Amino acid sequence: MEALIPVINKLQDVFNTVGADIIQLPQIAVVGTQSSGKSSVLESLVGRDLLPRGTGIVTRRPLILQLVHVDPGDARKSDDGGRQGEEWGKFLHTKNKIYTDFDEIRQEIETETERVSGNNKGISDEPIHLKIFSPHVVNLTLVDLPGITKVPVGDQPKDIEIQIRDLILKHISNPNCIILAVTAANTDMATSEALKVAREVDPDGRRTLAVVTKLDLMDAGTDAMDVLMGRVIPVKLGLIGVVNRSQLDINNKKSVADAIRDEHAFLQKKYPSLANRNGTKYLAKTLNRLLMHHIRDCLPELKTRINVLAAQYQSLLSSYGEPVEDQSATLLQLITKFATEYCNTIEGTAKYIETAELCGGARICYIFHETFGRTLESVDPLGGLSTIDILTAIRNATGPRPSLFVPEVSFELLVKKQVKRLEEPSLRCVELVHEEMQRIIQHCSNYSTQELQRFPKLHEAIVEVVTSLLRKRLPITNEMVHNLIAIELAYINTKHPDFADACGVMNNNIEEHRRNRMRELSAGVPRDKAPAAGPQGEQDGTGSWRGMLKKGEDAPGSGPGSPLKGAVNLLDVPVPVARKLSSREQRDCEVIERLIKSYFLIVRKNVQDSVPKAVMHFLVNHVKDSLQSELVGQLYKSGLLNDLLTESEDMAQRRKEAADMLQALQKASQVIAEIRETHLW
Repeated sequence: MEALIPVINKLQDVFNTVGADIIQLPQIAVVGTQSSGKSSVLESLVGRDLLPRGTGIVTRRPLILQLVHVDPGDARKSDDGGRQGEEWGKFLHTKNKIYTDFDEIRQEIETETERVSGNNKGISDEPIHLKIFSPHVVNLTLVDLPGITKVPVGDQPKDIEIQIRDLILKHISNPNCIILAVTAANTDMATSEALKVAREVDPDGRRTLAVVTKLDLMDAGTDAMDVLMGRVIPVKLGLIGVVNRSQLDINNKKSVADAIRDEHAFLQKKYPSLANRNGTKYLAKTLNRLLMHHIRDCLPELKTRINVLAAQYQSLLSSYGEPVEDQSATLLQLITKFATEYCNTIEGTAKYIETAELCGGARICYIFHETFGRTLESVDPLGGLSTIDILTAIRNATGPRPSLFVPEVSFELLVKKQVKRLEEPSLRCVELVHEEMQRIIQHCSNYSTQELQRFPKLHEAIVEVVTSLLRKRLPITNEMVHNLIAIELAYINTKHPDFADACGVMNNNIEEHRRNRMRELSAGVPRDKAPAAGPQGEQDGTGSWRGMLKKGEDAPGSGPGSPLKGAVNLLDVPVPVARKLSSREQRDCEVIERLIKSYFLIVRKNVQDSVPKAVMHFLVNHVKDSLQSELVGQLYKSGLLNDLLTESEDMAQRRKEAADMLQALQKASQVIAEIRETHLW
């Protein structure tokens, strides 16, 4: 059992070198209000004057005090081979320097406190580590914390109370920490701040030991019998009374040994029945026993925690990679790995497959067949074409001669206008694939090639080369898509096999129209003797330009007295927008609409098939095939090696921290493994 406390001291030393709070080691934290006698209790346990004294806030940084019992015959020489002494101290921050003069230790504590906390009354949570070797102490690990205060004094910040409280809670919240709650006997126990803070983190009082100081300063006629018997506030680990040296005793250089002797005499005289269960010596033994049992209970869990953390840090260190030795081999390896991962992401064979969203080749497939396909299908073959537009195009295509049949030129003119509308969604498809190819770069950097995070300049260079390659291919692919649409516009193939049905419909309509026309002519007057007015359809002014002109003559402002007459009217005649079409006009429009729709669907099908093929050939496959050679050609140069393979300071620092922590954990695991099982019980 006695071996357990040195084990924890060793573990503390191991973890203090890496400044780690990840392992909560068993320790004893001293809590109390300002000037309640915390430091005096610690000095009594050590048996020497070693802590700064005075009024107001003196302890301004946590002091981790490790007491190590040595045999009286074990004298220790200082490093310079000077004096020998049976008691000595060592600070962690001064490495191996040995202090045999306890005044020097006190001075060093004050100097180190001021170095970090400043010379005003501010506090710091960075601890001072002090180890005392002496034959007069029991093995203990104590943490002296700043005293609880309420009102800021001098240069102290306004929130000094909150700062100190947070600092205390940080230490005593550790479930492996025993709380030594110090309260002065000349104050009411019910108002004890130390017990109140202890109760916040330890409501059952399972790890709280109360210490009552200044028993000799109680008012005349009062005693602490009820308090020491635990009748006022019961504490599970017990309640121990001690008598400290007064400021006068300290000024008169009264030794701690004399003070302990006087304390024993006082307790025998004032509390004879309780003398053997109070006093500094009993407190030291009790703390030693409590800490040993506490360590025994915590050790199995501590062992497991250290092993788990060691495995985690080993894994973390592996992810950071080894320092670079052969630069050219490393560069080539990283370039090849990135290029392979990029191609694999497109192919869908990447090691890290995204589960949250589509990426890489799957997203390109989605763009081709869902996004692009749906967009093309949503394009209306007759969108933007009204019946009047079609009629106007038919008339414009006939020139000055009235037509007997639907002119093919009008069909070609209108169908080209509609096919041209497929160009924009096709170019948008190229743009979307280009964006996805850019996103794959980021995906490979984040998930697949973690080594690239180590070399930020190489990462930037790779991103720049791939982006440049994609940028170079974009106009070529766009040009090809332009050409695909231009090819469709260049020749309207009315002999297309799928267009034959539509042509048959048109021919039937023309034949029917011709027969109707012949019937009308045979039933009427011979053409050379026909009157000025045409058939009924034309007389009503709705079937011919003549009708429109006749309507124009009757329009307001074109009467006999009007200056606007004749030729001026002819130029101003608009195509009537809202009028009833003649049966022939309606038939012609229907034929053209049907032909446009039929041919547009053929072209749309071609575009839907050829654009993805063009994008794959000119953009995706080309980038896949030439990516590695492009990267090697641009980056694999001896002049760039040092610059590209410069690790980020952050990464080098993190690797060092992880390596140090792993080493500390392995050493800690070794220290714990040295404990024989028999020591645990």
